[in-house]
Amino acid sequence: MTKIIYTTILLFALVSCDQKSRETKNLNTSAIETDQTSNKEPIISFDKKTWDFGTITDGEVVEHTFRFTNTGTTDLVISSASASCGCTIPNWPKEPIAPGEKGEIKVEFNSNGKKDMVTKDITILANTNPVKTILQIKVFVEKKS
Repeated sequence: MTKIIYTTILLFALVSCDQKSRETKNLNTSAIETDQTSNKEPIISFDKKTWDFGTITDGEVVEHTFRFTNTGTTDLVISSASASCGCTIPNWPKEPIAPGEKGEIKVEFNSNGKKDMVTKDITILANTNPVKTILQIKVFVEKKS
């Protein structure tokens, strides 16, 4: 009788362990599928997110082009690009950027009326995760002689 009890307990333990193993495999497979599904999004990858113009004279207008690549798996759409003030004007591509394709955001800075160290943020809103990307320009503005 004790052999039957031990055999039953052993059999129950083996079946129970096998069931947990199957559940773990199912959970791991689900996690991988979910992870792969969530990676189906665009990714905006900039060469550089900051640019220093150095020193310029009050009244000069300077520009810089920020270059990026869509390293994601779906089309990248930039809905807006805005600067922290009217002296900085960003120009961005309005058409979708396909995976693997490159794009540019041109930023123009007008130093008229500015002085000393100036830092401006450019906020990019796109269908990425996170939605917001911040670019930054820096410049030291000297008074006209």
